[in-house]
Parts: sequence; structure tokens; C-alpha cells
Amino acid sequence: MKPITCSVLVATYNRPVALERCLISLFQQTHLPTEIIICDDGSGEPTRQLIDRMMPISPVPMHHIWQPDDGFQLARIRNMGMAAAKGDYIIQIDGDVILHPDFVEDHLLHARPGFFFSGTQYHLSPETTQRLLDDSNLSLSDALRQISWYHPRPTSIKTALRQSSWNWSRLRIQPLQKLVAQLYHWDAHYHYVSGCSMGFWLQDLIEVNGYDEEFTGWGWEDTDIALRLMNLGRTLRFIRFGAIQYHLYHPQASRGQEQANQERAIHTIQQKLVFCQHGLQQHFQLQPPNE
Repeated sequence: MKPITCSVLVATYNRPVALERCLISLFQQTHLPTEIIICDDGSGEPTRQLIDRMMPISPVPMHHIWQPDDGFQLARIRNMGMAAAKGDYIIQIDGDVILHPDFVEDHLLHARPGFFFSGTQYHLSPETTQRLLDDSNLSLSDALRQISWYHPRPTSIKTALRQSSWNWSRLRIQPLQKLVAQLYHWDAHYHYVSGCSMGFWLQDLIEVNGYDEEFTGWGWEDTDIALRLMNLGRTLRFIRFGAIQYHLYHPQASRGQEQANQERAIHTIQQKLVFCQHGLQQHFQLQPPNE
């Protein structure tokens, strides 16, 4: 069987220290991707300098795609990354996560035609995040050791039960991955999709025209693309106990556009839309990414 070629898309905006931690964890994957594409939604010079410093030490080709800062335009910059991708399979992440060493391997172990996947995300506390960002000498293995067994003190019995369940799910237990994916795949769970850990076939993304760029500001663009892929006939599956990423804390983005974006996603449900009008297709004519 021909090996899957894989492009990892890393979305970022003005958080170079977090991006550095993310890239280091990506460079140390047990299964390296074919390429890394940084999808930069208008970051300033510190991010560019960081990327210039990281490119020569990347174990695979790494590209930087940038667009001017015009507010929250995540859908557009991800489409630009998809248009530049050379891999058959796309794994997209955010640039403020630390990846488990088997993250890419787990995504590719599950990848098969007719399906797309959402991985496991664990949100770190502000205190843990600050410790990981402040210590530039902290190795990836030491960082992961701290994260994997960090248990915040629960404030109630309800919180304790919820944390207990979720703390186990952030540990990689490979025999449970396929079992949970089989059980936990109902379309009713589409609203749990998180764009910071998703895996798709590029051809499927082309058929739905990628992200709908009418979604601006925070929220619902990931739900919308998941809905359109399901309307295309693709099945959403969730990877638990694998494809793990640890999300560095940050304050919430503005929710000013959330209601409008939610209404647009509801329209996708009601009309059973597959193809968006302002999406991926237009970007295939752009210049190739910066080396």
C-alpha cells in the first residue's frame, strides 16, 4: 500500500513563543509529516523571525504563508494553506499546542477514504502554560511528563468526576483508540469538532471548497466544514486516547461574530449545503509559499 503523504497546517497569530514550542513538538514526531505549512493570519516581525530561525532545523520542508492582519480571518488563511499543500492528507492544528510525540502517527493510523477525524485536545491551566513558556531549556520529554500527570485540584465532586474522565483521555492508550472511534462517531456530536486537531483528505476538502470565508471572527467555521463534509457523504470520527495535543492557555477571542456565524452554520444544516461559494478554489492560482 502506498504511504500517505501528509501536510500539517499550523495556524498562528502573534504568539511566537507558543509557536516555537509547537514546532519543536512537531519536529520530534515518531512519524514525520511530508511537510509543514505555517498559516499565519497577519502576525508581526517576531513571528517571522522565529519561523526564519526554525526553518533550517526542520526535519521536513517547512513553508510560511502569511496574509495581512485584517481581523480574525482563520478560514481564509487555512484555505491558503490547503491550496499550497502537496500532501494527500491534511492535518490541521493551531500554533499554540504541544503535540504528543505520536500525534501525527495516530492521525495517519486512522486515516481512510470516506472519513475525516477530530483528535483529542486537553486545555492546560494558565499556571502550567506559563511554566512551559517561561522555561526555554525545558525539553519536550520533560514538558510532556509534567503535562501528562498534571491534575488540577477539583473544586467540586462534579468537577472531580469530569476531570477524572478527561484526564484519562489525554493519555495515549492505543488499543482503545479504534474501539472509541467506532462507538463515538454519531453525527449528533459534530458540534464537538475542534479545528485545532482535524484530519481530512485533500480531495474531500476540494469537493466542498474548503472553509467558507464568509465566516469571519471567532467560531463555527469548523462546525460548518464538518457539516458540509457530512453532507458530501463523509463520516466524522473522533480519536480518543490518541492524536493528543495539549493546548496552551490563552484568553478567549472576541465572540462578537459568534451569533452571525452560528446562524450561517444553521443555514448549512437546513439547506444541506455541500459546496461554499467563497472558499478554497480561488487560492489555487496563488503563488507558491515562501520557502
